[in-house]
Amino acid sequence: MRLRWYLLVACVIIAVALAGAATGRKAYQAQPRKQTVMLPMTDGVKLATDVYLPEGKGPFPTLFVRTTYNKDGLAGLGAEGPQKGYAVVVQDTRGRFASQGENLPFETDGWWGGKRDGLDTVEWMAQQSWCGKIGTLGGSALGITQLLLAGTGTKRVNAQVIHVGGPRAYGDIVFSGGVFRKSLVEDWLRIALFSPDALKRWTVTDIYGGIWRERDLSLRYDRVNAAAVHVGGWYDIFAQGTIDAFLGYQKRGGPGARGRQKLIMGPWTHGIFQDKAGDLTFRNGKTPPGKARDQWAWFDHHLKGVNNGVDQDPAVTYYTMGDASDPKAPGNEWRTSTTWPPAGTRPKAYYFGADRSLGQRKPASMGALSYVYDPRNPCPTTGGPQLTIPAGAKDQRQVESRSDVLVFSSEPLQRPVEVTGRVTVRLYASSDAPDTDFAAKLCDVYPDGRSFNVCEGILRARFRKSFSKPELMEAGKVYRFDVDLWSTSIAFNKGHRIRVLVTSSNAPGWDPNPNTGEPFRSSSRIRSARNTIYVGGARASHVVLPVMTR
Repeated sequence: MRLRWYLLVACVIIAVALAGAATGRKAYQAQPRKQTVMLPMTDGVKLATDVYLPEGKGPFPTLFVRTTYNKDGLAGLGAEGPQKGYAVVVQDTRGRFASQGENLPFETDGWWGGKRDGLDTVEWMAQQSWCGKIGTLGGSALGITQLLLAGTGTKRVNAQVIHVGGPRAYGDIVFSGGVFRKSLVEDWLRIALFSPDALKRWTVTDIYGGIWRERDLSLRYDRVNAAAVHVGGWYDIFAQGTIDAFLGYQKRGGPGARGRQKLIMGPWTHGIFQDKAGDLTFRNGKTPPGKARDQWAWFDHHLKGVNNGVDQDPAVTYYTMGDASDPKAPGNEWRTSTTWPPAGTRPKAYYFGADRSLGQRKPASMGALSYVYDPRNPCPTTGGPQLTIPAGAKDQRQVESRSDVLVFSSEPLQRPVEVTGRVTVRLYASSDAPDTDFAAKLCDVYPDGRSFNVCEGILRARFRKSFSKPELMEAGKVYRFDVDLWSTSIAFNKGHRIRVLVTSSNAPGWDPNPNTGEPFRSSSRIRSARNTIYVGGARASHVVLPVMTR
């Protein structure tokens, strides 16, 4: 029941945002003209599609939403759009609610397999006398359907507003660092009442290739033709995916997309666009500056041709987090940039010491620290980019007290250190098992001892070189592992410590590795692994922080 509540709250908040509840809209003056069409797709399956029209003959600029969460929940958007001169089309995706077909998420929403529901619908819309330029909007699953539609190469879609979505089914949704995102995938599929076949299909293999490569938008950005606003949060489940989609559209997109993108990153969890993220409240974190945050302004410009200046906003608007307890601390403010990452960042290595220190000076002598990881007692997921588990910034001291967690801490900072960009932990490590995982977290340690997670990541050892060509380990041999902690922006305050945690599990957020080296989900047994992290000398494990030097 608690899991269902978390998911429903996220979906309701996203739906309300889409309907424009936060823009201070006036009461609707009249009911729009509405019709429901059972729209046949290429294979004859019919999808329930609501069409809301303003008064008059048109053509009208048209907003299109494809939802897994019941089109009736977006009746507010259907009422508001026509008041602003827009036609609105809202569709239940295949197999959902009033639509026919198999109840499988995203299976027929893209460019593969001959079934292209989003594209079929857009082509139908373009033939209607009421339809002018088309824009799409939506968040989470509704954002993913937008990304998949853009990847078909359609030139019918002129503009998009994409809240919290990921362009890669493999790396953004189902597997992270080659590790199955257990709670996200299993809970969402179950709570949203998808067919049990969905989980079976998504867990056939953990190796990148086949369907994962086929459905990877990052290989098709040159086919994207829409100007888009990409909105995400530092603690969102698709935080890095949002940034990657922005960069892909902006730098590698087709003529209609390249150079016409906006990115907004706030201190937010999934779909919760508020000041509070977990146990911390970030000042003024709710509302970013600029015009691009107003979806109506974005669509007015791109679909109606209104010269409202929204295209003049800087390409990137992001929130730099800071000491949430000190109103005078650096950070805790919105910033803008023409690029991501912003100009002025430089990668700096902070090295792990045998004494569990963390500093910029590489230890001259080599050392090693070991721990035993038992998948029967995994390290518990505590905050971070989660959907059904309490997300955001959470005190990590209970995690840090475990014997299977290595804690590396800097001295109290003599001056603030701002970190903005992508964070990587490079480990030199060995194991007595043929396969294991390495997980890491970057934390901000307050003077009173509270330790809050900033960003985190995990890597399955067999995928250390490639997600498409797994290689098991030899017992005791030292390998290099680059653990991607995704991106963030935070100003560590004077007197705080920078901390990195290293362990081998983060469950149930990620599926614990049984350490046997057997193929994914086919292990007949589990075993403990003794994992060793090397520090100093030629095997100096460290974290690379993108430090702002301006």
